Amino acid sequence: MPLTPRERVLTAINHEEPDRVPIVIGVSNATGIKMLPYRGIKKLAGIEAPDDYIYDWPELGTALVDEATMQRLHSDVRGVLDLEPESVRKWNAERPPHSNFIDSWGSGQFEIEPGEWFPGVHPLKDARTSAELDAYPDWPDMSDPTRVAHVSAAARQLAEENQYAILATPWLLFPFERAYAMQGMETFLLNMAMDGDFARELMERIAVYCKELMGRFLAELGDNVDIIKIGDDLGTQESLMISPKMYRELLKPIHADFISFIKDRTKAKVLFHSDGDVAPLIDDFVEIGIDILNPIQTSAGTMSDLPALKKRHGKNIVFCGGIDSHRILPFGTPAEVREEVRRVIDIMGPGGEYMLGAVHTVMNDVPPENVLAMVDAAEEFGRY
Repeated sequence: MPLTPRERVLTAINHEEPDRVPIVIGVSNATGIKMLPYRGIKKLAGIEAPDDYIYDWPELGTALVDEATMQRLHSDVRGVLDLEPESVRKWNAERPPHSNFIDSWGSGQFEIEPGEWFPGVHPLKDARTSAELDAYPDWPDMSDPTRVAHVSAAARQLAEENQYAILATPWLLFPFERAYAMQGMETFLLNMAMDGDFARELMERIAVYCKELMGRFLAELGDNVDIIKIGDDLGTQESLMISPKMYRELLKPIHADFISFIKDRTKAKVLFHSDGDVAPLIDDFVEIGIDILNPIQTSAGTMSDLPALKKRHGKNIVFCGGIDSHRILPFGTPAEVREEVRRVIDIMGPGGEYMLGAVHTVMNDVPPENVLAMVDAAEEFGRY
C-alpha cells in the first residue's frame, strides 16, 4: 500500500525503508529552484502559475513553487518559511532600481548584471574589536512580529492536511556564513586564522540573534513541523574552508549549542546544509545532533565516494541530495540524468536513510527537461 508523502519522509528519516525514496525539491533556498528553470518546468507541464519568490525576495532568485508544480515534481515536502521584517521588505521594494538590496542585518547584495545579484555588501568589513561590534547600529530586531506572523497558520494548514512532510526554514544564515556576510569571506577567514577570539565573539553574537529568531519561529510552529533546516557552508570543491581543528575549536561549540537549543524546543529532525567536501566533519555532525545532511555534493572531493559515505555514516545520519548539479544536471542529457539517479539510488537507497534531491538549489543553467528527468527517474527507480 503506498505511503503518503509525509509517511514516506518520516519512514526514511527514521532509518527505515519507505515505499520509495523520498524526493526533496522546491522548498528553502537550499532545496529550491531558481526562476528560469521553474518557468521552463511550468511551460513543459502546461501549468499556469505566478512567478513568485520565496521569502518575498526577488534578488535571491529562488522561486516560490506553486502547488501544481510541486505535485508534478513528486515533491514529498512542503515548506514553511519566515520573512524579513515588513519594513525591510517595503524599503527594498521601493528603493531605486538596480540599487543594493540590504537585509535586516545591514548586509546585502549588489547587481552584477541585470537581474543577477551577488552578496557583496559587508557592513562590518573593518571591525576588529568588541567595541566596534558594540557600536554597530544595525543589529537585527528579531522581535519584529512581521517576521513570523504567518508561520502558525501556514504550518497548521499543512499539518491538518497531513499529506506532506513539513520542512521549516527560517532565513538565518548560520553563524559562520553570517559572519562572512557581515565582513566579507576573505576578511573573516583571515580573522579566524589571526584573531580567533574576535572571530569567535562575532559568531557567538550572531548566534544570539539567530537563537532569538529560531525560538520565536519554533514557538509559532508548535508541533506542526517534521524537519528544521539550518546550515553553514563549510566545504569547497576539494576540501574544507577551514581546518577540522579550527572547526572544532571555534565553530563546533556554537553549532552544538544551537542544535541543543532547537532540540530542547521541538521533536523535529535537524537538517544541516553544507556545500562542498565536508566528509571529514560528518562524525562531528553526528556527535552534535545533526539528523540529516544536505546536499551531498558528489562533485566535491571525498563526497564523491558515495559507497564509503553510506557504509561509514548511513546508520547514524540521513543523506539528502546527491544528484550532481556541477555537471550532470546542467550539462547532461535527460538520459544521463536518469542513469545518475539510478546510480545514486542504488548506492544510497538501501535501508532507507536517503532522500533524493539536487545538490543545492536547481540553478538557472539547468534545463527544465533535466529537472523532470531527475524526479521521474526517482519515481521509477526509487521503489523498494
